[in-house]
Amino acid sequence: MVDEKRLISKITWKLMPFLGILYLIAYIDRQNVSFAKLQMVDALGMSEYAYGLGASLFFIGYFLFEVPSNLFLDRLGARVWFARILVSWGIVTIALAFTQNATMFYILRFLLGVCEAGFFPGVLYLLTLWFPSTYRGRMVGLFMIFSAIANAVGAPLGGVLLDLDGLYGFAGWEWVFLATGVPAVIAGIVTFFYLPGRPENASFLNDDEKQWLERRLTSENAGMGEHAGNGFKALIDPRVLLMALCYIAFPLSAYGLSYWLPTIVKAFGVSNTVNGFLNIIPWVLVAIALYVVPAMADKAQSKTPYIVIPAFIGAACLLLSALIPNHTLQFAFLCVAAAGIFAPQPVFWSLPSRFLKGAGAAAGLAAINSVGNLGGFVAQNVVPWIKEASGSTIAPMFFLAACLAAGALLVFVVTRQLSHREHSAAPSRV
Repeated sequence: MVDEKRLISKITWKLMPFLGILYLIAYIDRQNVSFAKLQMVDALGMSEYAYGLGASLFFIGYFLFEVPSNLFLDRLGARVWFARILVSWGIVTIALAFTQNATMFYILRFLLGVCEAGFFPGVLYLLTLWFPSTYRGRMVGLFMIFSAIANAVGAPLGGVLLDLDGLYGFAGWEWVFLATGVPAVIAGIVTFFYLPGRPENASFLNDDEKQWLERRLTSENAGMGEHAGNGFKALIDPRVLLMALCYIAFPLSAYGLSYWLPTIVKAFGVSNTVNGFLNIIPWVLVAIALYVVPAMADKAQSKTPYIVIPAFIGAACLLLSALIPNHTLQFAFLCVAAAGIFAPQPVFWSLPSRFLKGAGAAAGLAAINSVGNLGGFVAQNVVPWIKEASGSTIAPMFFLAACLAAGALLVFVVTRQLSHREHSAAPSRV
């Protein structure tokens, strides 16, 4: 007889720390531009807005190649495809250290998005192959904790690397890209040899455990086969499109805050290194929230409050940070806002698994994530534009607060639509 808790624990320890480390590397490589910006803008002679445009082109490449990437993952397996993703984005990140002008910066940021496309939704899809639905919220929460760790590690690392300006002839901003690109290449090689594919081929599970997991997942997936073998059909499912629209608010506010926070703190008059260490604080709160909120949501029948309430708290704190002029209070509100932005996301990602599986899950999850991540493109263009138009580094928080509140309201529409479809699909009782 299979011990369920022991089996889930075994899978968790095999997969989650490794996937989390990969996400940590990915997130640092994605966010390193927020610290490089503090020197790179002057070095390349760009305006804040022009730099924001270049940084945001990552999300265009990500958007265009996300769904095809996840469909390749479904065909080739996570081990091969994740290795390719990591090595290619590491090479592009290293190349960013040798940027000579704005055009080169734009091209490389776009290519970085192309190379990284498919990683985050690929992990979400991988979790549907390994974990029963009752565990996925917690697993996504554990996985996303590494994004908080990445910001906590990346912030002081970025500040220290900037202060290496001139070492061995490299500028501080060049060190930022060199030191964050090399680990991705190394991790890609390790991934090829370490990461297991599907449960039925896993050497660390015995036959009884494989059969138990297969029966459990097959039972849960019964009745969800409408898009199982047709990835592209999932892309036109109204539920997928609605969830993609709803999700935009979360990456928009997340990237807007994490991208701009070092600039806000710099305006307080601190050094690069102090700036980096202060930026650890919000991500400690985010890590705690990413553990607590999904764990509570997994035990609750209704997931909606665990998405909406943290999001409204985050929106309120963003608003207060822009209204109150005291620097200490501003920073405190921004720390709480970060937790409110990130904590609902693992719970949100438990919703698509209610109607997607197989290739449909690979395509649907990628579509939701790719469209949603266009919020990052919006944030990294609108935030510096608001700063330049208003002359205030804190004014963009009004915009982020409004977008996050709108996203929280849309969650009600999404969950209502899902419940209605499930009720309509349920067999009638005589």
